[in-house]
Amino acid sequence: MGNIRQTYIKRVAVELIRHYPDQFGGDFAANKKKVLELTDLVVMVDGKPTLVYKKLANRIAGYATRYVKRKRGT
Repeated sequence: MGNIRQTYIKRVAVELIRHYPDQFGGDFAANKKKVLELTDLVVMVDGKPTLVYKKLANRIAGYATRYVKRKRGT
């Protein structure tokens, strides 16, 4: 059985890949950094960036990684 992800996670990942196709690849760690840069999952608290939705960021980055790999055929 495969993993079933929420529509929101899929929608956000696909939209990020469509808007920034050259910035996403097959590397989860790099994709996670890009997701955090391009979304509002990080909030500034006392001048420091604080990750609020860690699990959501991981899921979006993971789906983006799988989507890119599947799309490129690797």
